[in-house]
Amino acid sequence: MSFFQFTPAFANPQGSPIRELFPYLSRPGMVSLAGGYPSPSLFDQEGLAAAAAQAMTTGATALQYGATEGSPALREQLAAQCQARGIRCSAADMLVTTGSQQGFDLLLRVLIQPGDAVCVETPAYPATIAALRQAGAQILSTPVDGDGLDVEALAAMLAALPVAERPKLLYTVPNFSNPCGTLLVQARRERLVQLALEYGFVVVEDDPYGELAFTDARPAPVYAAAQQQVGEGENPVVYLSSLSKTVAPGLRVGWMVADPAVLRRCTVAKQTNDLCTSPLAQAVAASYLQSGRYPQAVAKACAEYQRRMLALTQGLKARLGDLVQFVQPAGGMFVWMTFDARIDPQKLFDAAVAANVLFVPGKAFYADNAQLHSMRLSFAAPDVAQIEQAVDRLTEAFHKAS
Repeated sequence: MSFFQFTPAFANPQGSPIRELFPYLSRPGMVSLAGGYPSPSLFDQEGLAAAAAQAMTTGATALQYGATEGSPALREQLAAQCQARGIRCSAADMLVTTGSQQGFDLLLRVLIQPGDAVCVETPAYPATIAALRQAGAQILSTPVDGDGLDVEALAAMLAALPVAERPKLLYTVPNFSNPCGTLLVQARRERLVQLALEYGFVVVEDDPYGELAFTDARPAPVYAAAQQQVGEGENPVVYLSSLSKTVAPGLRVGWMVADPAVLRRCTVAKQTNDLCTSPLAQAVAASYLQSGRYPQAVAKACAEYQRRMLALTQGLKARLGDLVQFVQPAGGMFVWMTFDARIDPQKLFDAAVAANVLFVPGKAFYADNAQLHSMRLSFAAPDVAQIEQAVDRLTEAFHKAS
């Protein structure tokens, strides 16, 4: 008999399917298109070093415990970020989180009980699926196409479900989603808000990639679309974002914008989680945003990621032709690719590893781990030369697998 009686969610837990690929990265010469990591070459190390030095001039403040809601200086800067994106908000409307993933975890703690239905766009970010499983949620899926979440498929599902089985919450990454790289069009954003108001569910809008756009044509956040529809009424959307993809993931700084009732409960939940996001990291982030270097750093990242995206998509199109299908992303870090059904997914993965190129198999992004003919490719971390090499190796793997 074991002394350890684990909860049902952790009786036989599944680890991250992406992090389980890490051992392959130690192979000499491996080129990875797997991890969703920003490029280290694009970190503004000079600006962050100056921001860190500035943060330390506050004396012991940055080294002491801080308010759970977040530091006033950082919340003011993050409110300005949101306002630039089209969201009407102030520092009082947000909670600083330890990455946007913590924001989602807090929402599940305060809103979801075991057995509650939660809808996710599918394919979905694996950590979202894992968090829902640990919360004991019933996972419902809504498909994604080239224009993002298929809201009419969602509407049909909602209409067909008994009231007791309808979702309490829907999770979406509308801007250059992980894994699909798609951009939810404006009309669908407005329709999604209408469905949330009609059927009474919360929309969790996770937006870590929205700043990484390759054009200036970007729809306003779903949260802003809801503000237009409800005015001063209760907003059914919770907005999550992060500095991880645009500044540095090592800061672990994210934030939540939500109705005051949601923020208050998430703040209490965070108090029992980590007390507060690192005050030192918050001070560095606030100083960096105040320095004025952020827009230039983001513009540089967008230009470089677009170069890398084009190297990947044009190379795949030229080398693999009709064997593969994908939507060329207008921003973000990812390409979602499907391939010929005659190619065995496991044989393709094994051939790719043998050729020293790594991707994430599509099954990782489905709640049922379906063995699908798809993969996620990230163009963010490798440079153009490495991407060209990866395309050569991936082409070799396709030929061997087929």
